[in-house]
Amino acid sequence: MGWGESGRVGISLLVGEPLDVEGYPQAPSGLELEQVHVYVRHGERTPVRTRMVDPPASIPEYWQMCSVARRFREAVKLTTAKHREPASEGAWFKRGTEMRDGSTATNLCLLGDLTDIGKESTYNFGVALRKLYVDRLGFLPGRLHNEKQAYFRSTNVPRTIESLEHIVHGLYPQKHCASGVIPSILVRYVVGRDGPGMITYLCRNKVDENIVSNILSCPQLGLLELRFAQAAAARWNSRLQTLDERLSKYIKGKPIRVDGSPRASGILDTVRSAAAHGIKVPDDFWDPEVVDLIVCPQFSKFNGIKTEQGRRLGMGRLLADVSTKMQTKIEEGDKDPLNLLVYSTHDSTLAALCSTFDIFDEKWPPFTSSVTFELFKKRHRDSEQGLRLQSLLSGLWNAHSKEEHCKLSTRALQHLFSLFSLMAMSYLDIRMRYKNKNLVLPMCAKEGDHLPGSPEFCTFSVFQRRVKELTPVNWSAECASS
Repeated sequence: MGWGESGRVGISLLVGEPLDVEGYPQAPSGLELEQVHVYVRHGERTPVRTRMVDPPASIPEYWQMCSVARRFREAVKLTTAKHREPASEGAWFKRGTEMRDGSTATNLCLLGDLTDIGKESTYNFGVALRKLYVDRLGFLPGRLHNEKQAYFRSTNVPRTIESLEHIVHGLYPQKHCASGVIPSILVRYVVGRDGPGMITYLCRNKVDENIVSNILSCPQLGLLELRFAQAAAARWNSRLQTLDERLSKYIKGKPIRVDGSPRASGILDTVRSAAAHGIKVPDDFWDPEVVDLIVCPQFSKFNGIKTEQGRRLGMGRLLADVSTKMQTKIEEGDKDPLNLLVYSTHDSTLAALCSTFDIFDEKWPPFTSSVTFELFKKRHRDSEQGLRLQSLLSGLWNAHSKEEHCKLSTRALQHLFSLFSLMAMSYLDIRMRYKNKNLVLPMCAKEGDHLPGSPEFCTFSVFQRRVKELTPVNWSAECASS
């Protein structure tokens, strides 16, 4: 199948979701964007296992789609040339892949590798971020003068790290960074390069990672996922049996099952990856009813996320980070330069985030699709209530200035004054977006819990309260409990 037939992709094998700059709905008048958190799935990749190689499926075992070297310096050289930007320094090596028989070949991808198409789509995602938040909204500076204005982090997986490198280059290439400014890509370990205008990036150890549902470090979460996977097999295997006559020929006559070999999810991964790269996929997999039946069981494991325990252990720490960083921005205002946070992650994270708030559409998250949390404030400078509160606070401050033995320290009272003044002057909202759409969160449905007339703008206090409920007091202890 070639790209000429790509119209079919939108029907049953949705494989891409570019960021829509023109279709972005601006906030109602008076709302000012304060901070943006973006969780984006990596770009197009090869399958993570070799499957369906034999006829009649004939999906290639080897994918010669990685001509852009893993080293970012060469990747940027190729990508920028397509966009007529000045070329960077040339690469000083070639990448090769060794086959199982010891022979070598160039341009071959490893399993799960970000391909050339994936590198280009993630670069384009970064370009789209720039067009939206720099050019259209004027929210971000055109030139990065302080690396603390933006935060970039990835899981410690090559395809997500490479995706983030290309996103950063699309958003803030070297020519748009002030001399000596180094955008930091965080993955906990420092694996970057030193020097003006170069990228420094960090990773977290897998055991410390919180931007995925971390079953490696959380046995209780792994057990929960296993139970729901077993329940999915019990519920769906008999229904999948109806597909055997059509699909078993593509997997050496084996039945297609949730817990089969290969698993139903693995079959879908292979055909989706193939479709994303213009590789011919058997016509049976273009039938929406077939794909839907394979997809449905895969999301049964997210039913674990829909339990309160699953939400806390899976996404609780991630959401606590969102809430904490937003709270810091609220309290410190312009003193906190952090405006944008971009996380390069996986489809499971996007699905889990949406499931946590009961708004998942149960469709597989496409490559480069993203979940965004946007923090807004609305000034109420002329509000009579705000002016009264300010007057009260001013009186309290004046009284404190004359009282030598006040129980509150000057620093503590200054903090309270600043915080309550902000409350008096501002109205805070948060908007969640997924796949270029605003999401209306059920927890914010009540009157007073969202911006009047705009239910997609959840009041930050409601969001913060729910996140507090989802935040484990001691994640490690809860993960170890039986």
